[in-house]
Amino acid sequence: MFILVVSCLISLLYNRTIAWWKHTLNFSIYTFMIAGASIAFKLFGGATGEFDIHNLFAYSTALAVYFTLNVLFVGIYYYLMYKGTLYDFVKNILQDTIFAYMGTLLLSIVLVLLINGSQSFGLFLFLAIGMLLSHAFRQLFRMYNAMSEKANLDQRTGLFSHSYFEEKLDEYMAHAKEKETALSLVMLDVDDFKKYNDEFGHPQGDRLLGFIGSLIKEACEPKGMFAARYGGEEFAIIMPGVASAEAKLFMDALRKKTNDTPFEGVDIFPHGCVSFSAGVIEIRQESYDKSQWIDWADRALYMAKSKGKNTVVLFGDEEHLPRSLEQDINELEQHVRIFLSKDVYTYKHTKRVFSYAVDMADILGLNEEDRRLLVLGALAHDVGKLEIPRDILNKKTRLTQEEWEIVKKHVLWGKEFMLVSEKFKDLGPLVELHHERYDGTGYPQGLKGSAIPRLARLLCVIDSFDAMTTERPYQKTKSYREAIEELRACRGSQFDPTLTDYFIGYIESKLVHLDSVRLADSEAAAGISKG
Repeated sequence: MFILVVSCLISLLYNRTIAWWKHTLNFSIYTFMIAGASIAFKLFGGATGEFDIHNLFAYSTALAVYFTLNVLFVGIYYYLMYKGTLYDFVKNILQDTIFAYMGTLLLSIVLVLLINGSQSFGLFLFLAIGMLLSHAFRQLFRMYNAMSEKANLDQRTGLFSHSYFEEKLDEYMAHAKEKETALSLVMLDVDDFKKYNDEFGHPQGDRLLGFIGSLIKEACEPKGMFAARYGGEEFAIIMPGVASAEAKLFMDALRKKTNDTPFEGVDIFPHGCVSFSAGVIEIRQESYDKSQWIDWADRALYMAKSKGKNTVVLFGDEEHLPRSLEQDINELEQHVRIFLSKDVYTYKHTKRVFSYAVDMADILGLNEEDRRLLVLGALAHDVGKLEIPRDILNKKTRLTQEEWEIVKKHVLWGKEFMLVSEKFKDLGPLVELHHERYDGTGYPQGLKGSAIPRLARLLCVIDSFDAMTTERPYQKTKSYREAIEELRACRGSQFDPTLTDYFIGYIESKLVHLDSVRLADSEAAAGISKG
């Protein structure tokens, strides 16, 4: 305790940049740890003095108490300060430091043996060994950090590497989802870089990349943004806490600064200056597949290029979506028609789900890109069933467990089918995840709640409703009203509550319309009979 007081006073004088209350907190934590270990040592029969092998259990217990109190107090501190998950933090400490604490126990026993055997010389010897080990570990840590930094950095531009960007994007997406904060992604590409490279050679081209990298780094670092070289002359920026509109303003300012900064040989560029094109997208809370967001940011970048370069495009604007939805529908429908020869019920089911999706896109007021995803996803959602053997697909009796496992694979086969086509690969998440359940008990990933993409949650409701109301031989079919009651019973467990309510409202409006038509028909028939 005396050594603790002295060391804390030295630390307080030496590290004045650290708040005084943190020094006090640190002192308090160590006080509890030392006192707790001492009490545990005595309670379990430990005796001070020379090392005794019979006290080994008391030594181990004292260390366990010391270790437990340390993990508990530090874990609570980080939980309160950073609002992380206490369980995850404690688990990480247990994994990372348990061997260090075992080393502490062994070194403390060595210290006792040295002091009892050689007194002051033993203490000097122990301190000398400790200082040498500390210096050696410090050198190893420096070497490790230098190697890690070198692996994570692109040497040409000074920005982070592609592989490190992929790793950090996962972390940023998870953090944004947990904290429910905005997150934007930018892909940018140097305009006419190949022309510059051909004119002045690769060494000068590398200097241009380094120049642009320095401008990006200078702009991003003060704002806590993560910038990386994605490949070639393409760069990527992750913007935590930044919404799409703010991200576009930032990129336009960076683009203008790049235009206005002189660089050798820029006269050969069409704009007479260094320029880049960029695509911006805001990653939503229900984000699932990072490759999809990168692809969409790339598509916005492509649109920026097609608009004459040296511009920034925000993904999702209607004018930036030139694809013909009708052409895409016709192309996908050719694949769906194969079901006519293999399973006509799946074909009819697909067409009905498609029809529901078209109506729901209007009801929810989806933007053009989400409308396209939902409509095409509905048309393609069961395409993986083409891989299921005909005898299983058309089986009238209950499926065996083995057969059911085969049927469940249709979502993965369907996703693979989508990924083959560059045009339709963004449909992959909807095709793969339309059997996920809101409570996390679905397949194939077992995702839960908002971790499931919103459109996949909607497709699950539509698909399930039509499956319940599809007429097939030898199987009981629910009426629309019975299916609605089933949807209500499963909202919050199998289905997203909000989207389920929207869909139920839509179906009920159709039923009201059908009832009024039937009433009018019956009244007309009654009038004819009277006449």
